[in-house]
Amino acid sequence: MPDRKTIARARRDKREGKSPTTQAGEFVHEEIRKIRRGKHGARSTKQAIAIGLSEARREGGKVPPPKTSTGKKTKKKTAGRKKATKKK
Repeated sequence: MPDRKTIARARRDKREGKSPTTQAGEFVHEEIRKIRRGKHGARSTKQAIAIGLSEARREGGKVPPPKTSTGKKTKKKTAGRKKATKKK
């Protein structure tokens, strides 16, 4: 749950006409501070960024949705195979 001060800073940025990513940056900064103080279980800054952006989305910020993977979509090879049955 974001702090009241963080929400107020994000709203102030919105009133000033700043970009949605700047508004979401307030939530990201808060998460990084939490991790550094040891109040959060996340380990890396990438996790802090992801958590901060998701909180910004929950609070109504117009942050774009998370990107999907850019790699090839692979089909499961086992989908077409029959299961092997045990012989008694």
